[in-house]
Amino acid sequence: MEEQFSATIRQKIVDSQARPFPVFTRRDTRIPAIPGKAVAVIGMRRAGKTTLLQQIMQEHEQEGMRREEMLYFSFEDERLGGMRSGDLHLVIEEYYRLHPGLRDRTKALFCFDEIQVVPGWDTFVRRILDSEQCTVFLSGSSARMLSREVGTSMRGRAVEAAVYPFSFREYLRHRDLEPTERPERWTKAVRSTLRHELGEYLVYGGFPESLGVRGRDRMELLKSYVDVALLRDVIERYEVSNPTALRWLVRRLLANPAGSFSINRFHNDLKSQGITAGRESVYDYLGYLEDASLLSTVPISTTSERRRMVNPRKVYPVDTGLIDCFDRSGKANTGHALETCVYLELCRRGHEVAYVRTGEGYEVDFHATDPEGNEMLIQVCATAADRKTLAREVCALGKAAEEHPRAELLLITMEPPEGKELSGKVRAVPAEEWLLEE
Repeated sequence: MEEQFSATIRQKIVDSQARPFPVFTRRDTRIPAIPGKAVAVIGMRRAGKTTLLQQIMQEHEQEGMRREEMLYFSFEDERLGGMRSGDLHLVIEEYYRLHPGLRDRTKALFCFDEIQVVPGWDTFVRRILDSEQCTVFLSGSSARMLSREVGTSMRGRAVEAAVYPFSFREYLRHRDLEPTERPERWTKAVRSTLRHELGEYLVYGGFPESLGVRGRDRMELLKSYVDVALLRDVIERYEVSNPTALRWLVRRLLANPAGSFSINRFHNDLKSQGITAGRESVYDYLGYLEDASLLSTVPISTTSERRRMVNPRKVYPVDTGLIDCFDRSGKANTGHALETCVYLELCRRGHEVAYVRTGEGYEVDFHATDPEGNEMLIQVCATAADRKTLAREVCALGKAAEEHPRAELLLITMEPPEGKELSGKVRAVPAEEWLLEE
């Protein structure tokens, strides 16, 4: 068996290093650079993790690294079925058998894709980090490759690089529409184009494979992503015994983006439909869906752990394109799609995010803290051209600012009021400008 694996591995290495890099849209994913740590590329299925590994290799080549010093190796291959941790050393041995002059002389770049299919992969990666001169990137389309599990199995030897579906900037880049000038130099034609494209992006989302696909085909494609994530990353992974309740939960959450979710209320709804599921099971299912990167939950902003636990959490899908697939209201959902879009962009920028509910009952969409500790209070609405809408949003920001006096106050909207400067400290920003900030 080992001899068979060796022959297959050798051929895969030769083929991989001879193959030209594919044509792809450059991603803006932040890659941590910490010596001695593997980088785990994590995210929802079909978001572009494998492409990011190819981009990382191409960037290293542009910086002067030779192709033979890099290895991309995918373990998703039926010829490697039955591999165990004790066989993984063959990948390294065959690589250096092909390039004997590199070992212990040159730092190699190893990109291992779908490595989680091999039991015990974590001990192998930890060993080569200690014994070989190498930089290691890991990726895989499985909940096993999510940050908290990678962190546990790698015992602190891995950091994460989170891949999302295309951001608005990446979406524009993919369509050759990314602006090259700063907003103050945008012409009226450029602004009109960007606002139109933002409207399209909020409906169709940023899954790379779905762009250019319309109508029923797009709906079926995106639903298939959700179905595969549910089956492979949740039901099979966690041996879910009540898939009916789980699917009800997914439909409820994806059909109500930016909405509050109460486990108790949902549990009662299940009972009214004759579906048996304990509260603890619903709580676990929600965690599983977050592990699969299908959605995220946002807590209330508070220093009280008890208040955080008893208040509903807001839920956002991983991509705005999923909203249209599950929302059966027939109404335009631009405001909630924009709020989802802003939330995902905050995550890409590394912010810690919560929502605010003041003592008077005013709610602000986001209290965001960036990695340097700077705070923002952000209200998102589709249009602020209406005076009553503008007054309501500004009032909520003002009340929340009393509890967060250090925060910058932002109103992000697709239709800003006349002028950007508002009374008080609130600043109105066109959504397309904020989403394209460097």
